[in-house]
Amino acid sequence: MKAVIDRIWETVAVLVFPDEENLRLNIPVVLLPAGCSEGDILTLSLEKDESATLEAQDRVARLIGDLIRK
Repeated sequence: MKAVIDRIWETVAVLVFPDEENLRLNIPVVLLPAGCSEGDILTLSLEKDESATLEAQDRVARLIGDLIRK
């Protein structure tokens, strides 16, 4: 997915998506690749981390079980 850095306000970058007219995403500037500036085009990708999700679900289930037993 392509995004354009629309503007940078202090510590926040506003990304817009050319293919999605009303979609905007505010992210901390520290998450941008080094040297980025307004007008730069970024390639974004997101993926689900199945193992981390399962670990988090197990951890929560154990905590709930501990609370129920108390």
